[in-house]
Amino acid sequence: MITYEYPLVERIRTMLRLEDLFDRAAFFLHRGDPLEHHVALLTLFEILDVVGRADLKSDLLQELDRQRGVLGAYRSNPDIDQEILTQVLADIEHAHAALLGMTGKIGQYLRENDWLMVIKQRTSIPGGACEFDLPSYHYWLHRPGEVRLRDIESWIGPLYPIRDAAAIVLKLLRESGKPVAAVAHGGAFQQMLGGRAAQMVRIRLADDLDCTPEISANKYMLNVRFMALRDGRPRAAESDVGFELTFCTL
Repeated sequence: MITYEYPLVERIRTMLRLEDLFDRAAFFLHRGDPLEHHVALLTLFEILDVVGRADLKSDLLQELDRQRGVLGAYRSNPDIDQEILTQVLADIEHAHAALLGMTGKIGQYLRENDWLMVIKQRTSIPGGACEFDLPSYHYWLHRPGEVRLRDIESWIGPLYPIRDAAAIVLKLLRESGKPVAAVAHGGAFQQMLGGRAAQMVRIRLADDLDCTPEISANKYMLNVRFMALRDGRPRAAESDVGFELTFCTL
């Protein structure tokens, strides 16, 4: 199965972007090739741009506070696994404390690193990181892999409280929904939301179906149109498409 997630509110959109970027950074970070560390550094620059939102930290703190209150009400409930609940609440407390420990503007220590900002500026230009453009960066890429790894970890590590808090919120959000079977007749599906305050829609498809969903939604209606790739171009699917639909709300 392939899962497609569509955020319905801006803060969830930001968290999904950060999740993708931190996962990519982790993938390339723990490899020793200079080109892979180059990709990890470029991804760090993307993360820096995304976390520049002034309200990101307060959004995360507010949501963690709210979930701590909601989940705390389930203590001593015999229908709830108390061991799992205790662990989730402990994770929330740890993430909340780590976020509070982040002082100043998020990522400001990176913006004050002139060497990194020169690299960031040059890499925004196609081919702008050639050795004749950035000889000091070329030298850094030829340092031992463990040196580059230590450097990148020191740059990205202070941002991990944001990563961990977003991961908790997204995990709780994904687990909040109940999947239902649905069919897009003639490749199209429409559903009135009836005031449902969903924050994210998840669609799961069998991975052998040669189509992908194009999703649009507002507070009144969800529209899904399945597109099939034909001759290198997407075309509207004409056959019925079965899929799994989940509305997620915290």
